[in-house]
Amino acid sequence: MARPRTTSDEAILAAAARALGRMGPGRLTLGVVAEESGLSPATLVQRFGSKRGLLLALARRAEDGAREPFERARRDHQNPLDTLHAALADLARGVRTPEEMANSLAFLQLDLTDPEFRAHAAAHAHAMRDQIAALLSEASAAGLLTPAADPRRLARAVQVAYNGTLIVWALTGDGDLAAALREDVGDLLAPHRT
Repeated sequence: MARPRTTSDEAILAAAARALGRMGPGRLTLGVVAEESGLSPATLVQRFGSKRGLLLALARRAEDGAREPFERARRDHQNPLDTLHAALADLARGVRTPEEMANSLAFLQLDLTDPEFRAHAAAHAHAMRDQIAALLSEASAAGLLTPAADPRRLARAVQVAYNGTLIVWALTGDGDLAAALREDVGDLLAPHRT
């Protein structure tokens, strides 16, 4: 009879995400994730098959969780633009240092070069854009944006600004990332505000 699982896959993936943020995919090993999660490498192999399997599970988790920051922000904010700023800050919460951003970009290399990873990354990007567009549509319906503002096109621009802010912040180290995101996205939206 198999032993019951005392550590959920979600807990293991959270530990793997923390280790990945510190080390990047190149230096990450099952041993490091095992230490972070309090399990043995053999347990990780049993659950995920390999380091690649674990990284794919992380990519799937990111895809599946793309809507969560927006849902959390919707619970805490009534104004759709405040909700947008809160969701973007939540999305970026895993990046606290330039090194963590570099490790995130190293994972992006997998996303761009491996079709399995790319499918998850593309689905995440589409889900994120859909969530942004929905909030901008709500803002438009509430009269917070000009009638000429096209929520779908503006959503793409917000997504580009979000990603650009992450990179510029990591390069310059200027201030708080959440504040930088609020300022940059706010500047982008300013001409479209009523």
